[in-house]
Amino acid sequence: MIRLRYVLCDVFTDRPLQGNPLAVFTDASGIKADTMQALAREMNLSETVFVLPARAGGQARLRIFTPTRELPFAGHPVLGAAFVIGDAVQLDVLSLETERGVVPVHLVRRGARSTYGWMEQPLPALVSTDEPSALLAALGVEAPALDVASYDNGLTHAIVVLQSPDAVDQLRPDAGALARVAPGTVCVAARRDPDWYARVFAPGCGVFEDPATGSAAGPLALHLARSGWIEFAQQIHIHQGVALGRPSQLSCAVFGTRDAPHRVEVGGGGVLVARGEFRIAGS
Repeated sequence: MIRLRYVLCDVFTDRPLQGNPLAVFTDASGIKADTMQALAREMNLSETVFVLPARAGGQARLRIFTPTRELPFAGHPVLGAAFVIGDAVQLDVLSLETERGVVPVHLVRRGARSTYGWMEQPLPALVSTDEPSALLAALGVEAPALDVASYDNGLTHAIVVLQSPDAVDQLRPDAGALARVAPGTVCVAARRDPDWYARVFAPGCGVFEDPATGSAAGPLALHLARSGWIEFAQQIHIHQGVALGRPSQLSCAVFGTRDAPHRVEVGGGGVLVARGEFRIAGS
């Protein structure tokens, strides 16, 4: 009988039962990949993260799973794992190893507890958008406010900007059609002065709609900066998860120029809400 302990953390919020829930398995040494996938399917959260010994000089190595697949990188699992690991080792700066590279995370503390964190994400690369008209049709969007663009930071994120938050709220996407044309996420956003409002759909990853998507926040900010809608180095705040009853807030900033962005930072809060244990016969 193997005991596998996990922590539940709500990420991109400072309130329990809001934000994006995450299961963090704190010692995944010896667990096979198919067992990790089965545990992620059992948890049925947007992502579940497994903490392993570091290989490249960081504090830990992470493997990240949705209910249906493994991801090279995702934002709320990295940040949530940082809160859990940071509280255990009492460090303010962590280097967490992902399949997309080492992600530095700077934590803000209140006493011994981490309450906020900033991660420097893998730099998103602009990639071609397959079938943008089919993607818009699957969303039910006729005329976006900006051309659709896609960015890859370990997962492909299609960015769709609309004219108003109401237009974002009124979306009723066709999940099957969206999964066929967008294997990663589709981030749909609109300005809600002074901030931004977003919904993120990822049926291709086994998640119809995500409450808070850290890996999409950086590409969204980069697309807005490249389009002249915000300034480089300007910190913006993105509200997400409202349609799911799990309000979340993500902060982000992109540094550099339109042709040479060089750093993307995404931040948010986190709250540890529960602990548990699986008992299984083998791993």
